[in-house]
Amino acid sequence: MNFTKAGLIVLRLFLGGMLLYGAYGKFSKPYPTPVEVVEKASKFTEPDKVLTLQKILYISGMKQTGYAYHLLGAAELLLGLLLILQGTAFIAAVFSLPVTTHIFLFHVFLEADEAGELFLTGGMLLANILLIAAAYPKWKHLVWIRD
Repeated sequence: MNFTKAGLIVLRLFLGGMLLYGAYGKFSKPYPTPVEVVEKASKFTEPDKVLTLQKILYISGMKQTGYAYHLLGAAELLLGLLLILQGTAFIAAVFSLPVTTHIFLFHVFLEADEAGELFLTGGMLLANILLIAAAYPKWKHLVWIRD
C-alpha cells in the first residue's frame, strides 16, 4: 500500500470517526424544555457574553424544532458509517461536504475564540475536500462534458 492510499484511509477514518462522535453527542443527552432554554439563556444577557447566548439559542432552537437536531445527528451517523466503509466513501464524502462546512462555519462565527475547535473543524473540512479531490478521476467527466 502506498503513502497516498494510506493517507486517504486515515482521512476517511478521521472524518468518519468525528461524524460518528458528533452523532453520538446529539442522541446521548435529553433535550431541554423551552422553559429550561429561556432560564439558561437569561444568564448570558451581558454584552460580553453575546456569543455564548447566540450558541445557546442556535443549538437550543435546533433541538426545539423536534427534528432538526435529530436530522443532523442521523446524517452524521449515516455519513460517518459510509465514510468508514471502503466502497461508499466517495459518495459519503460528497454528501458530507455540506455537513462539515456547516460545522466549520458554526465554529468560525460562534466560537471564533476557541482555536482548538477551529483547528479541529477546519481539519474535518479539509479532510472532506481532500477526499473529494482525490477521487477527481471518478467525477471529472461530470464537470468537463465534451461533445
